[in-house]
Amino acid sequence: MRGTPFQLQVWRALLRVPAGALITYGRLSAAVGLPQAARAVGSAVGANPIAFIIPCHRVIRGTGVLGNYRWDPLRKCAMIGWEAAARPRGIAAEELLPVASGF
Repeated sequence: MRGTPFQLQVWRALLRVPAGALITYGRLSAAVGLPQAARAVGSAVGANPIAFIIPCHRVIRGTGVLGNYRWDPLRKCAMIGWEAAARPRGIAAEELLPVASGF
């Protein structure tokens, strides 16, 4: 896996977002210690060369919009839906959202 140190840091943080959970670019940037770098985090997320292994599909905009996806926005939507359907019953998505301090 090759990337800049910053990209690798973002991709490692993505690996800690559990299946069925979503995280915003802002929360992800805070999780890597750069809360004002949401755009740079977005660029690192978009540069992820192995999408399903490093789950960049779990990152959404702060407004709740799914946003773009390098491998097709419909695929992103399907992957999010598949993971949500596989989530154990009784667990709200909010309970799965990682908190910045948890990274």
